[in-house]
Amino acid sequence: QVQLVESGGGLVQTGDSLRLSCAASGRTFSNYYMGWFRQAPGNEREFVARISWGGGSKYYADSAKCRFTISRDNAKNTVYLQMNSLKPEDTAVYYCAVATFATMTLANYNYWGQGTQVTVSS
Repeated sequence: QVQLVESGGGLVQTGDSLRLSCAASGRTFSNYYMGWFRQAPGNEREFVARISWGGGSKYYADSAKCRFTISRDNAKNTVYLQMNSLKPEDTAVYYCAVATFATMTLANYNYWGQGTQVTVSS
């Protein structure tokens, strides 16, 4: 079992920045790929970014490229999502999740956090 707890969400204005954190506990954190997803009201949950176990490989959705940065600190069992130049369309609940291989597919992620709300006002 892996337990994940997201934090760092909030209400911000267009153009602002936020850094989301996801603290993991349970099995060895550094063995897993980590991903961030988001779900806006009425929409399906969608992939945002993922990072390899060592942090050397990262992949982003087109919507996140150049604005978001995923990183991890295995010593702290934490993965981060730095979000810059936020837009109203970034408004969603953001989730972190764990996978055993590099994937963007939601169904391949085994454990999920409860999510943190990000709201970007115009």
